[in-house]
Amino acid sequence: MKKILIVDDEPNILMTLEYTFKKKNYQVFIARDGQEALDLMNVEIPNVVILDIMMPEVDGYATLHAMKKNPSLQECRVIFLSAKNKESDIEKGLILGADAYVTKPFSIKKLLEKVENLLLG
Repeated sequence: MKKILIVDDEPNILMTLEYTFKKKNYQVFIARDGQEALDLMNVEIPNVVILDIMMPEVDGYATLHAMKKNPSLQECRVIFLSAKNKESDIEKGLILGADAYVTKPFSIKKLLEKVENLLLG
């Protein structure tokens, strides 16, 4: 079973995505900020991380930076899911090593397609 980690500080997004991916037979983990996500990834290594950028404690950019330094997380695919929709924000996310960047508001169907395409990859 493929594992997906959803990292966002908005409860509605967490609940909606958790429900959607569980329905598609993913094992779903959730974290409310980057530090919680990094702690969780010491125990469970996800196949895909859906990562918000603007969060308390550790933001998405810093979370991805820490992930890239961890050899056991090299295979993780990362999708930024953010309200930051300027070209420069998207570019920064991709330069840091994200596999995809989806802006909020977003289509759950398109996000699901991105996840599935990355897993086929």
